[in-house]
Amino acid sequence: MSNIHEGAKPRSVLHIANAIIPCLDPDRLSEVLAVDGRIIACGPSGSLDIPTQAERVDAQKQRLFPSFIDAHTHLREPGHEYKEDIASGLSAAAHGGFGAVLAMANTKPVNDSASVTRYMLEKAALHHPKGPRLLPVGALTVGLEGKELAAMGELAEAGCVAFSNDGRPVSNTEIFRRGMEYAAQWGRIVIDHCEDEFLAKDTHMNEGARSCALGVKGQPTVAEALHVARDILLSEYLNIPVHLAHISSSQSVELIRYAKERGIKVSAETCPHYLVLDESRIGHYDTAAKVNPPLRTPADVEALRAAVREGLFDIFVTDHAPHAAHEKEQPLDEAPNGLIGLETALPLTYALVRQGILCEKDFIRMWHTGPARIFNISVNTFAPGDPADFFLFDPDIEWTPGRDTLHSKSLNTPFLGCPLRGKVTAHWLGGCEMLCYSGTTQTA
Repeated sequence: MSNIHEGAKPRSVLHIANAIIPCLDPDRLSEVLAVDGRIIACGPSGSLDIPTQAERVDAQKQRLFPSFIDAHTHLREPGHEYKEDIASGLSAAAHGGFGAVLAMANTKPVNDSASVTRYMLEKAALHHPKGPRLLPVGALTVGLEGKELAAMGELAEAGCVAFSNDGRPVSNTEIFRRGMEYAAQWGRIVIDHCEDEFLAKDTHMNEGARSCALGVKGQPTVAEALHVARDILLSEYLNIPVHLAHISSSQSVELIRYAKERGIKVSAETCPHYLVLDESRIGHYDTAAKVNPPLRTPADVEALRAAVREGLFDIFVTDHAPHAAHEKEQPLDEAPNGLIGLETALPLTYALVRQGILCEKDFIRMWHTGPARIFNISVNTFAPGDPADFFLFDPDIEWTPGRDTLHSKSLNTPFLGCPLRGKVTAHWLGGCEMLCYSGTTQTA
């Protein structure tokens, strides 16, 4: 660090003091020094040589996590900016602790051409030049119609990090196979929306006793499991990776266990709402809890939580899906699927740490190193030279999601007005502060 002290004038020097950094040492207070957006050193509190011009932030024993990755979001732009746009979605991501988000292709127009990909990247750079990063997911098929493959090479060259038909399953297995093969040629992976479109057609909740009692057409768990099984068999046959989106049922968990035991190149995600809510949350036709795949039974919830504990899931995702109030304020069979999740995800999943289902290092794996590995994304590991992308998280702060506390354009969440525990209090990307820290900041 001699260049810092011998007359050099770096653009910025940031010193985070008295932080708990779980991925390094969860049992002691640590400090981090970052210069010009890059980490210079980390160590026990008081061990680093801190230059006098450093901006000092006292973390006051909060957790300092590397910026997380949400590998499944819907930012709605282009085409549905009244629900969310890239600027508001990335703002919500920053406040939720995410330094990068994978944005799905079901925009209008669909992200099935390089021009749409470039538009999304340009909008992100315009509104959030320091981040969070928008990582586009290209459409697997033209118009998400499932009839012919999109120009995958063109999309990859434009910046797409993966391919998916999310929102509309690809029922044609031959097309899906070719998509997996072409994606692999470009060093990309296919994210599959696992759903049999015939079993799932015109369904609005989980199929079972509760759907019968409510008189609502339900979606059986086998609708998801059939495509999970197909993808596993294809992955084994082709020896090509595939990623399974938003897993919700115990049947799918058993199939994923089978794949992992056989060493098949399958990765899988689940969402916070499938771990904390069940089909009873639909209650009196509550559209805030209408999602796809639907909330399942309490037994499914327990199976998913056990699978998280066992390490069968590779990552958590939010499946952040904003909708305007007038769209959700309709009868259950007319309201769209989806809920927002970028700002509620961490408090909901950190509760699993408190409950002993996850340790903090696994919590980091599920939100950080797991998606980085699957989608080949560079991240901060707190090593010298890594980007100064990190956030402070206070696991004990209680707050209530609402219009005054959320940064998404939409408010469609079943957790609206429900007190949550745990909150991101500050976030730096490239050493730049994305949101204001309420603790102690000093500049010498």
